[in-house]
Amino acid sequence: MWHLGLPGFERRVKKYLLTGLLVWVPLGITIWVLSVTIGTMDQSLLLLPEAWRPENLLGFYIPGLGVILTVLIVWLTGLLVRNVFGQQLLSAWEGMLRHIPFVSAIYNSVKQVSDTLLSGKGHAFRKVVLVRYPHPQAWSLAFLTSIPGEVSGRLDEEHVGVFVPTTPSPVNGFYFFVKKSEIIELNISVDVAFKSIISMGVVASPEDTAKQQAYNSN
Repeated sequence: MWHLGLPGFERRVKKYLLTGLLVWVPLGITIWVLSVTIGTMDQSLLLLPEAWRPENLLGFYIPGLGVILTVLIVWLTGLLVRNVFGQQLLSAWEGMLRHIPFVSAIYNSVKQVSDTLLSGKGHAFRKVVLVRYPHPQAWSLAFLTSIPGEVSGRLDEEHVGVFVPTTPSPVNGFYFFVKKSEIIELNISVDVAFKSIISMGVVASPEDTAKQQAYNSN
């Protein structure tokens, strides 16, 4: 009787373990990300004079106070740069950085990417497309980016620059040029595409889920 009930017992144990993992894995990763983010932002408290730091004023450390200071610094920076005097300071600062070898290359690259993603300048990451990658029989999600004029002039047909992100880390990927006639433009947002890439297609919108359920029921 014991041997007959053992397989069922093992299945129940595995089911309970899987259910527990489904609860704790996303919760644990979320807590870890928040802990790293808050810990990093709390480093901004080091900008304060030692006598003004919360642990010295209150006698104990309160995690998360650096988040408030970081947001305040970012807000004040944006407020300052919005006026003429702030623009002059920013131009002088960027001019100094551009005269420092190696540092200028890093700063200029990061500045261009951040301007594109955060301020809406340029045309990168404004459209989601499908491209044939990694072989002609497969399709991959990609984002339209810019193409250098020199490269465009060397190609016999109209090409576009695309960035194909990797899964599950979309910050890495491949940048290449494809014929415009060989891409398919999609009517989805960049956020939805990123969510699909990061989750490896597991996370879908409610509309996509309903369509998939209807397809499976047929």
